[in-house]
Amino acid sequence: MNTATYKSAGVDLEKYQQAMRKLPGFLQKTHETQPGRVMELSGGFAGLFRLNGGGNSYHDPVLVSGTDGVGTKIKVAQMAGVYNTIGIDLVAMCVNDCLCLGAEPLFFLDYLAFGRDNPDLIAQLVEGVAEGCTQSKSALLGGETAIMPGLYADDDFDMAGFSVGVVERDRIIDGSEIQPGDVILGLESSGLHSNGFSLIRQAVFDIGGLSLGDIVPEIDKTVGDVLLEPTRIYTEAITAVMQHPRGVVGVNGIAHITGGGLQENIDRILPEGRRAKIDRDRWTVPPLFTWLQELGNIETEEMFRVFNMGIGMAMVVRPLQLDAIVKQLGECGVGTHVIGEIVEG
Repeated sequence: MNTATYKSAGVDLEKYQQAMRKLPGFLQKTHETQPGRVMELSGGFAGLFRLNGGGNSYHDPVLVSGTDGVGTKIKVAQMAGVYNTIGIDLVAMCVNDCLCLGAEPLFFLDYLAFGRDNPDLIAQLVEGVAEGCTQSKSALLGGETAIMPGLYADDDFDMAGFSVGVVERDRIIDGSEIQPGDVILGLESSGLHSNGFSLIRQAVFDIGGLSLGDIVPEIDKTVGDVLLEPTRIYTEAITAVMQHPRGVVGVNGIAHITGGGLQENIDRILPEGRRAKIDRDRWTVPPLFTWLQELGNIETEEMFRVFNMGIGMAMVVRPLQLDAIVKQLGECGVGTHVIGEIVEG
């Protein structure tokens, strides 16, 4: 009679431990972004983080949390065999949501699920998550790696993330102060970011018949490089604005432009009786999006409904503070465009 073991069922604990031994170095690197706040444990089943540590002290702190995944951008990473960048996307999608409330990112947790043990793949994914945490000034406090044969095919995997931040209660940006006459400031994206990839893959591979090594003539990069460009993380820029006294009184709303585009995501922060008026002629849509639209014969309204079209975040700001905020964002390397205004309605 055959003897059943965990290994014969598809989970190799020795390989799992091999993968786990590669991870502490990645985590430790991110702890340096929050000095004096991550409490080191010898073992343990959870992570510890000091809210008032490392010179930080809050009067009336409110925790802000967000969770997200990478979607079918994972399929492109699999096609390319490049796994150390989509972890940046994972962190960005979660952290950028928390930034919309004016929060300071604190720490991050990840969840990785696989069809079989693959220590090298796990290490590459966590390397990307650690880089995203470093960019967002978040400590990678821990996570979960699950090997689930039968639920996932051998080479399949998925990933999700969880970001936690903090904001003083009297500095929460929730959109309630948005007024007619406020200006809508668009912050440039780094590219496609991490949404709409089911449509992207259909347009590029099924309709366009392209491969990852083909060149996108409009920007002289390969298809693979364009599609896997990591999502921009806006921590430095948003934090610089929010920590400035004029930023606190000048920003009335922030929207992360993901699936749903400008319309649906800005709508989410508008109070009753307020309407956003966007003028598409106020910024030039990057050629990447024009290339994608022509390749897949995608209607313009569908493009704006699915993709960020070059605007990764939108800030609703008071006109008197506009110049100062634009200057601060520019000093952080983020280009901006005034793309509209708030009106009654």
